[in-house]
Amino acid sequence: MACTHRIGHGYDLHRLEPCAPNGNGRPFVLGGIRFEHDRGPVAHSDGDVLMHAVTDAILGAIGAPDIGQLFPDTAPENDGRDSRVFLEEAARRMRAAGWEIGNMDMTVICERPKLGARKQEVVQNLAHILGVPAEDLNLKGKTHERVDAVGEGRAVEAHVSVLLTRAK
Repeated sequence: MACTHRIGHGYDLHRLEPCAPNGNGRPFVLGGIRFEHDRGPVAHSDGDVLMHAVTDAILGAIGAPDIGQLFPDTAPENDGRDSRVFLEEAARRMRAAGWEIGNMDMTVICERPKLGARKQEVVQNLAHILGVPAEDLNLKGKTHERVDAVGEGRAVEAHVSVLLTRAK
C-alpha cells in the first residue's frame, strides 16, 4: 500500500553578530520578515533561520537532498541570496512529487527580538509562499533562558516539523 503521509523535520542555527558596519551580521530576517535588531545572522545567504528550517523539513519529508546540497554556501550565487528562493524550490519539488502540506509546526528560539507581536505576519508570509491556509501553520517563539549561545543572544535557532499528505 502506498504511503499517504510523510513527516519531515528541519533545524537551523546561525550565530548572531552586530550588523554591518560594526560586525558581520546581516539584517535579521525571520520567515521573510525583517525585524529591527542590532544583531543579525552570520550566513552565506540572508541567514533566515526559519525559512532554512522550513525548507529542510519539506525536503526531508520527500526524501530530497537538503538545503546545503541544493544551495551550497560555496556557490557565489548564494551569497546574500533571499531564502525565499530555497523555500520556493522545496515547495515546487514537494508538489512535483505529489505531496501537499497537512500542517506545519515551527519553533524559533532566541532571546531577542521578541516575536510575539509579529508572529502572524511571519505565518501569513510563509503561508503565501507555500500556497497554504495560514491556519495550517503554527509558530512559537521561545527563549533559552539565558543558557548557552542562544540564551546569551549570540545565536538564533529554529525547529520545524511538517506533515505532508498525498495531493488530492
